[in-house]
Amino acid sequence: MSLKSESGEPLGLELRAVLLNTASASAKCGVESGDALEVSAEEYAIELRQVRASFVTLRIEGTLRGCMGSSDPVRALVEDVAHNAYSAAFLDPRFFPLTAEELPRLDIHISVLSPLERLSCPSEADLLAVVRPGVDGLLLREGSRGGTLLPSVWEPLPEPHVFLRELKLKAGFRVDYWSENIEVFRYTTESFP
Repeated sequence: MSLKSESGEPLGLELRAVLLNTASASAKCGVESGDALEVSAEEYAIELRQVRASFVTLRIEGTLRGCMGSSDPVRALVEDVAHNAYSAAFLDPRFFPLTAEELPRLDIHISVLSPLERLSCPSEADLLAVVRPGVDGLLLREGSRGGTLLPSVWEPLPEPHVFLRELKLKAGFRVDYWSENIEVFRYTTESFP
């Protein structure tokens, strides 16, 4: 399922290319200067100036090298992609910072999120009944704990109960934990290269 922009159409190939080039330039800027690429949203197409949330995933030869983003929209999409590409390359706590030698081998994947849809799920069974495997990304929050899994994570975790278990662990909950205070949101993504 593809996410639509406010104009009702998916991002075209040209806009996707701009975002991929921005992510690549931000990673390169980080290697060369230690800082993220500075972008001015006013210089970009209106679709890229919209306040949207995104994730940037970096891989080298198919192996995860970094992934950072946010499910809450806080800045223009083009700025968010530049920020998240830098964060994935240099601030993901699971990895050492990206090196100049790795830069040419980097595969960049961008996921642009739809607005969050709050789900009313008094129980885990209620959530499992409404989640759409392969389509929905999920966000769980309670207090200071929270975590999200993108729709692409359904590929290695196709069973809804396994997907939810991994999401709970990522959010810092026990696998058997559920509470009426957990906030549950779903979203879709437009993912590319």
